[in-house]
Amino acid sequence: MLPADGSYIELTSYGETLPEVRVVQASGTVITLSLATANLPPADSAVELRWPVAPRGRCALAGNVVAIDGNRVEVRFSSAPVILQSRHYVRGGGGEAITMIRPEEEEAVGRVHDLSERAVRATFTDIELHPGDEMLLSIQLGDDIVQFPASATKVSSMRQQVPRRGPLSVEMVAVFDAQDDHQAKVIRRYIMRSQLAARQRGALA
Repeated sequence: MLPADGSYIELTSYGETLPEVRVVQASGTVITLSLATANLPPADSAVELRWPVAPRGRCALAGNVVAIDGNRVEVRFSSAPVILQSRHYVRGGGGEAITMIRPEEEEAVGRVHDLSERAVRATFTDIELHPGDEMLLSIQLGDDIVQFPASATKVSSMRQQVPRRGPLSVEMVAVFDAQDDHQAKVIRRYIMRSQLAARQRGALA
């Protein structure tokens, strides 16, 4: 049931999913992966691996990073592979309004890059944010609004310099701290409707 050597799988680390990670070798309880050094997960961190299996499912497996050598990562499995239906793992969206609420801070409004039932990647302007910061996130999905307590796992900032000094753009990945089945279904339905609409627009183009 392990992925074939040379195949590509998904790797999720601290709420951020890398969609095309190459399998160098998989055997027994260890898998060796190759990925860009900028995307290497931290040593001793927990990760989740997923890959497609016939006919329409995915295999999910939890593990821990036990070694890093250059751009290669060795992951030791911490659970047995589990077959899941693909429909439970959707990711998409982009452009939706998102509001960040923190104690003793002004509310900040940003834009979603992409989201799933478990995490969101979004950009805000002129805020101070650090990995580990906790917040309440409110996301407008069509006619629905979902809210989750969340924790920032990755934060990067860049100030506009050209043609003139401008605002500070802050991109974050945040993981939802609580799993709400109803709101997860709202996100899943929204993403699947958006993907269907995009395919229909593509067919008419």
